[in-house]
Amino acid sequence: MAQEIRTVEEFEREVLASDIPVLVDFWAPWCGPCRMLAPTIDKLAEEYAGKVKVVKVNTDELPMVAMQYGIRGIPTVMLFVNGDVADVKVGLQPEAVFRDMIERVIGE
Repeated sequence: MAQEIRTVEEFEREVLASDIPVLVDFWAPWCGPCRMLAPTIDKLAEEYAGKVKVVKVNTDELPMVAMQYGIRGIPTVMLFVNGDVADVKVGLQPEAVFRDMIERVIGE
């Protein structure tokens, strides 16, 4: 299950300071495509546990983080490596798209 990030400090600690890649799902409760993507994000969190951290950021609760990363549409999924954005996908995508993002950085 993906971890919910609730504060800017938690985002900095769990995402930017992470020693493993982090897949971040920017979403909101009112967003239909976000709700459709949620099971895929949770599945990836379980499958890649220990290799990639998977977290969710509610853009309504943390608008300053969404603004900092230029989130204009949700869902937006970003892959962070060493605190930097390595890849971005906007909109509802098939699971394979996110797998490809992850596999490219973990090299499996």
